[in-house]
Amino acid sequence: MRLNRIVLSAFLVVIAMVVQVSVLARLHLPGAVPDLLLLTVLGLALTYGHVGGSLVGFSAGLLADLAPPADHAVGRYALVLCVVGYAAGLAKPESGQLRTAVGPMLVVIGAAVTTTLLYAGVGSLVGDTAGAHVGVVKLLFTATVYDLLLAPFVVPVVMALARRFDHDPITEDASGGFGTRNRSRGGPRMGLRPGVRPGTRTGISPQRGLFGRAGKIAKTTSMARGGVRR
Repeated sequence: MRLNRIVLSAFLVVIAMVVQVSVLARLHLPGAVPDLLLLTVLGLALTYGHVGGSLVGFSAGLLADLAPPADHAVGRYALVLCVVGYAAGLAKPESGQLRTAVGPMLVVIGAAVTTTLLYAGVGSLVGDTAGAHVGVVKLLFTATVYDLLLAPFVVPVVMALARRFDHDPITEDASGGFGTRNRSRGGPRMGLRPGVRPGTRTGISPQRGLFGRAGKIAKTTSMARGGVRR
């Protein structure tokens, strides 16, 4: 990840963590707590892709594991958000911009359900029973509802900020290279041999082709042989 992405991601993650701990957690809503940190990771993953999403998710989860008043094993939420960030990054729009709200809403629903189930599953594996007194079904329902209500105010804003501060996007061409970036910076164009400058004659024209000279010699030789036979 580039420096501007790291700085912006760290800033947004810290802000989301502070708001979640100091405001959302104090609302004492029934069931789960609205996960502003998860929505921030989803917005960044939908902009940066699966690699950036996994890195941001792991860092955000580790911050949540260490920040008070955390009452679970360290690394538990980091693993969950790393997996969720990677999966959400696979749903990144090809154009980088959202055309409809259906896709992100489905991503939010899937992330809310997956996060709750993974968190409970990892907790059972490591013997961490924090939050076991709350039913899983109730947690799934409330987490999905809260995240869906909060997502329209968080995910589009995070994606807009990420695109705005991403000054140097890497655009891949159809062959998997980076032709657009090279052409815009004056780099070598695709299809030219090393050492050949653009605009110089290489000795091969479209009309003659690669074997144009050889074809002309063969034709002259054939005509000469025909004259000798006469």
